[in-house]
Amino acid sequence: MYSHGSESLIKQARDIQESELQKFYSRLLKLLQVKDLGHEAVDSLQRLHLILSATKFTRKLPPELHNKIFLLISSPSEQLQILGSAVLREALPPTDHDVNYIQNNPSALNSHGVGLLLLQARSTTTLTPFCAQLVRTLDSRHSEALSHSQAHTLPVLNTILTHRPECLAEEHVTILSKKLVDWLRYASITQAASPGGFFSGNRSRQPCPIAELDGSVSGDFFTVLCVGQCFTEDQWMNVHSFSILRNWLLTYHSVANGNNTADMTAARLQYSLSLSHSHSLSNDDRSVDGSVISMVSATSSSSRLLPPKERLREKSFQYCQRLIEQCDRKAQKRTDSDLQKACLVEAVCILDTLCLEDSSLVYRVFPCIKALYGRLSSDLSYARVLLPIAQFYLNHGLYSLLFATLCIKITIHAIICKGEMAAVDCEGMWQLVFSRFPAELFNEPLLAHEFLRFIRQNILNLSSKVPQYTRSFPNLLKFLAWDSPALVDDFVDLLPSMITTATAVELLHTLLDLPCLSATLILQQRSVLLPITEQSTRGIQALDAFRNLTFRGLFLFLLRNEAGSGDTIDRLNVLHELLTESVDWPRVVQCAQTVPVLLHIFFNTVTKVADEKLLAQLILVQIERSGLLLKVPNYINEIHRVFSYHLLKLCKLHPSLVVDQSHDLLDFAGTTSNVFNKDQLYTHVVWILGEYLSPSCDSRCSVRHITSCFEALEAVLFEITSSAPPPGGVCPNPRVITTLMSALAKLASRSHDLIPRVSLFLSKLRTVSRGGSVIWCSDEDDLVAIVMRGEELWSLLKTPGVAQSVLTPPHHVTKPKWHRDTNVAMPLQLQTLTRLTQPQ
Repeated sequence: MYSHGSESLIKQARDIQESELQKFYSRLLKLLQVKDLGHEAVDSLQRLHLILSATKFTRKLPPELHNKIFLLISSPSEQLQILGSAVLREALPPTDHDVNYIQNNPSALNSHGVGLLLLQARSTTTLTPFCAQLVRTLDSRHSEALSHSQAHTLPVLNTILTHRPECLAEEHVTILSKKLVDWLRYASITQAASPGGFFSGNRSRQPCPIAELDGSVSGDFFTVLCVGQCFTEDQWMNVHSFSILRNWLLTYHSVANGNNTADMTAARLQYSLSLSHSHSLSNDDRSVDGSVISMVSATSSSSRLLPPKERLREKSFQYCQRLIEQCDRKAQKRTDSDLQKACLVEAVCILDTLCLEDSSLVYRVFPCIKALYGRLSSDLSYARVLLPIAQFYLNHGLYSLLFATLCIKITIHAIICKGEMAAVDCEGMWQLVFSRFPAELFNEPLLAHEFLRFIRQNILNLSSKVPQYTRSFPNLLKFLAWDSPALVDDFVDLLPSMITTATAVELLHTLLDLPCLSATLILQQRSVLLPITEQSTRGIQALDAFRNLTFRGLFLFLLRNEAGSGDTIDRLNVLHELLTESVDWPRVVQCAQTVPVLLHIFFNTVTKVADEKLLAQLILVQIERSGLLLKVPNYINEIHRVFSYHLLKLCKLHPSLVVDQSHDLLDFAGTTSNVFNKDQLYTHVVWILGEYLSPSCDSRCSVRHITSCFEALEAVLFEITSSAPPPGGVCPNPRVITTLMSALAKLASRSHDLIPRVSLFLSKLRTVSRGGSVIWCSDEDDLVAIVMRGEELWSLLKTPGVAQSVLTPPHHVTKPKWHRDTNVAMPLQLQTLTRLTQPQ
């Protein structure tokens, strides 16, 4: 909700009169005439934005004012750029004004101008000529100023094509693909001249070559990982091209060209095999300076025979291979080391994209990816690089074997190479991803986000192809236990995929122990950061317990990496006592707040995959764990509320579960302390026993079942209505008492021998209430409601046949369709009454 001051400003903006608004337009136009805009102009623009955005209809600005505000988009001040674009987004443009203006003014091409263009362009036909003009600008070969415009235009064109890819014609795609090849592969390998004058500039006649990150002279073509004092324009275009390359490939290179798909596939296959043969012959090639020359350079002339799209794929492959080679070098600066990791991520993603578009490239890419994995797998600082490698393995891990079978008839050399490719350690990859990553890097938020996004994008493949995934939920939940608010949305989507008949029971225990896991992760971090000899003022007892070998097994079970070692802990009450200090820690409290949400998803999913045997186990877990929960504020009440709701749904879906689990349900319902400690869950269990312990729900239900249930509930009802509540306790919930009375009446209507016992209690209840207040009910209104309910039940039980039909009605009565059935009397009566009441 808005504050009072904000609401007042919005009201003033909505109530402004047209005459006053025109005066405001004139005053603002005068302010914008000044060369250097001051605070008054900024304040006026902010007020104009409020006026335009506060009304439901869209206003049109005066053309002259619109033009002045549009000029602000290309202002050097970013604040004025943002204000100008924000105002124009809320205003109606003149007819095609903005599009025409941007087309005629390339200087307006920044992120704000492009965003405004995409918002106000009426159709693709409006943008298509503009995109064609941008492509022609990129294809021109003129002055240095035009080159600068190219470096400015390419990111803008990429932004437009990301949102409107249909704006570019096929011929323009071909042109830009050729340009990307030139910028990626044939950029200058020497540094640009220093921008200084004669005395400050470099007076060397020969331009300096570019260098690698380790300081050595580069012996191959330019990439984003090359360094120098100054860069040429085509080197900047190389950087821009690499930044948009993956998006370009995904947008325009996913469809094969024409009807020659089979011929192109055969040509690519033969080309790949020839390249692999030439690579094997060139392994000892060295540059003049001793640095290793990229093997892809030897085949640049062969790729000129390919069509533009195919050639761009080939050069993209060479570029990424070169980047991976450059990342083997030790960077001299830490920032350059981070740049290497970022480039590795992008390079692997591009190679994966290339292989998805052209499956014949897998044969050439796999050895490179396999070697990269072997080099990085032991260093978790490269975890963000290993995720794209895992994506590549998931997409193409089985393809190498299939491709090898295809190539076996072509050349013996291919057979030798494919054997190495097929030996992919996918098991080790998934062990690393699903075991070490969550266990050791759970406290890195950026990795957690990318890791969970990787799982969400590949959830079907992981569930079917990677058995480690379904067993790793104790490990994956560490991300949620550490940073619940940021990741709860991810686990809402992922949790159903973790639920199987084999993992359901253990997963339910793990979800209930999630606050304990959160506290344990905090203790694990403190144990590493805080020396054993140093005393801590907070959480010292829990930390000592974490370091104590006596309790070590309890914490290690919570920190387990895979499921299958047991459902839960035998000494949960001991663990909860050790973690008493953690119940008010922010992470633990936030984690506890997410558990009810996940439990709803768990139960809604498990009913679709579980049989009655598994559902019976889950009912036992609910009863058992209702008293074994970490005492986080309001956590126990919320869990009981979820248990109550889903226990009712499970028994309604499968009424036979009540007979199967009658012993455990009666043990819970026959314990008087549950009336005071778990009243919400207790009420639902009693109602379930009274409703579904019936021969009409399950033929196995005998008189013995009904009688034993009646006696257990009767004992509890007599005990709580004949004595004061326990010391320090409160009176029983009136809903519990009325539910117990109703359950007893229902059971008695099914076994008439029990009716006198219920009637006796109900008659005594009426007599006791006439004497005034009672010790087991402190509210007079509640007592009146209880007595009224007792009188209704007592009146019904006087006629057992009526009581049974009312308290235990058959199924066709509980869901009547009399208004649709023309064979019963109700529709006839309604029709007769309608004729009598209508005038003739």
